[in-house]
Amino acid sequence: MRAVDIIAKKRDGGELCGEEIAFLVAGYVTGEIPDYQVSAWAMAVFFNGMTARETASLTEAMLRSGKTIDLSGIPGPFVDKHSTGGVGDKTSLVLAPLVAALGIKDPMMSGRALGHTGGTLDKLEAIPGYRTSLSADEFRDILRRDGFAMTGQTAEIVPADKLLYALRDVTATVESIPLITASILSKKAAEGTQALVLDVKYGAGAFMKEASKGEELARSLVDTGAALGLTVSALLTDMDEPLGNKVGNFLEVEESLDCLEGRGPEDLMEVTLELAARMVVLGGKASTPQEGRRLCEQALESGKPRELFLQNVKSQGGNPDTLLSMRGTYRSPVRAEIKAPKDGYISRIDAWNVGHASVHLGVGRSRAGDTVCPTAGVEFHSKRGSRVNAGDRIMTVWAADEAGINAALPRLAQAVEYSSAPPSPRKLVLKEVN
Repeated sequence: MRAVDIIAKKRDGGELCGEEIAFLVAGYVTGEIPDYQVSAWAMAVFFNGMTARETASLTEAMLRSGKTIDLSGIPGPFVDKHSTGGVGDKTSLVLAPLVAALGIKDPMMSGRALGHTGGTLDKLEAIPGYRTSLSADEFRDILRRDGFAMTGQTAEIVPADKLLYALRDVTATVESIPLITASILSKKAAEGTQALVLDVKYGAGAFMKEASKGEELARSLVDTGAALGLTVSALLTDMDEPLGNKVGNFLEVEESLDCLEGRGPEDLMEVTLELAARMVVLGGKASTPQEGRRLCEQALESGKPRELFLQNVKSQGGNPDTLLSMRGTYRSPVRAEIKAPKDGYISRIDAWNVGHASVHLGVGRSRAGDTVCPTAGVEFHSKRGSRVNAGDRIMTVWAADEAGINAALPRLAQAVEYSSAPPSPRKLVLKEVN
């Protein structure tokens, strides 16, 4: 078997068998098959796609490329959530302690910011002392004690995905639906979860700009998950505008605490509760999403999810009292404001422009090795549907330096669109795919 023959077969639209896919993945991880050949294969997949059987074979081969986390001995059920990425999306920080309060274990392996989309690990690491590099034993112990644990991908867990994702990022093949599917599900299967709720985003701030492409990805994830023995449910959600009122690593930690205290923004709470409701159903604690949502709302009122979040901060190396004392003050030194240029209504805030402006501020990354600034970001004082007058403050912006804020401000101003009449309401959750 030769890599060049496998590349040619996929280039010509053929269906690869499981053995061919396993050969390619194994050879890439050991270094026997070079980057340039895997790049050629990835581009062939990008243009010709993969069948459901091929995608399942790729996911299994990537999963077998490294170790998996053994959760035996810990009482379940184990249910996780994954988002395909957006701007201001901090739902994981709220969801994990929320479902844990209802007796569901969430073994969460998360990622970092890349490009305009935020990363859960960067947000958590904005909490001084918080560790996201956990050993398997630490991960198990924290999961057993707190009901959830947050860790990053290690070199031993699905190494094929780590290699392939970095390659896709520099070869313009990130948006391939089979490659996205295998990347997400191989990591989720490796962490030991039994069921998975997916937040598949579409719109300006998402990788999938159109709802139809988002639904295609959701269907691929659900079907491939089933082939791996996972129970998967996907929600197709709007990411045309930023989620919540804050974008930035520590800013989003603050807003997550607001949500856990019952003071979260309406759009963020809507998406969070709908995702959490499905997790509760998959975990066997409710029979319908409506019942699951009621249980989540009752849990929030009890204050237990907030307690669990602060307990987890301590478990993973942070100090809850220090975190609480930093709210509202832990900010970058350079500050500016965006003001309304005229009277009217805010009709839209473009998530794509906000996300890319945030990279200039230091919130995200242009390259995988870049560092992020925990204290940079944007706070919205008015959003879609708000009536504003000329001169009203729309955003406050923080950056680590003048160059960053000067680069970001024009794009942030451009992100805000105005109209003379109120805009129509947004439908945040378009549909469910099972």
